[in-house]
Amino acid sequence: MSEDVKRMGRELAYQGTVLKVYKDHMKFSNGNTEDWDFIHHDGAAAVIPVMDDGKILMVKQYRNALERDTLEIPAGKLDDPDEEGIVCASRELKEETGYSSDDLEWLLTIRTTVAFCDERIEVFVARNLIPGEQHLDEDEFVDVKAYKLEELKEMIFEGKIQDSKTMAAILAYESKYLHGQNAQNR
Repeated sequence: MSEDVKRMGRELAYQGTVLKVYKDHMKFSNGNTEDWDFIHHDGAAAVIPVMDDGKILMVKQYRNALERDTLEIPAGKLDDPDEEGIVCASRELKEETGYSSDDLEWLLTIRTTVAFCDERIEVFVARNLIPGEQHLDEDEFVDVKAYKLEELKEMIFEGKIQDSKTMAAILAYESKYLHGQNAQNR
């Protein structure tokens, strides 16, 4: 920890199925104290499924926190804190889209809300997709549709896609894999 900030204690305030909420008792170098909220999440993985034609598979699903449907890349929480991100990403790709792939490559790691949560999402790119059937959980209702990258970028900048992992992943994918191609086509 920083020399200016020290955690004096941590109390579990709530434990749910996806996260744990703690109250951290903090002390600062000037002598002041304060309680901070801290949310622990075991982690997640996400995947950008790229079709042979370059379109990206997206999932539309209801998100309770926003009380509406959202358009996102496929993702899900780790089954176990020690599960490898690539294993989770492969599973979520199959469950949510019905597609599978033996060609997954790490793209980036996202820390979603560093001010109060330690959630970590590993994002992968999947190519050479093999069609199959969705294997949704009983409480999952997911629509799958393929979009051109330009359509997704427009939706990001119009505020229609607001999910942070999806925005970061799509823009990182374009920068890493397509930036040189775009410059050559100008």
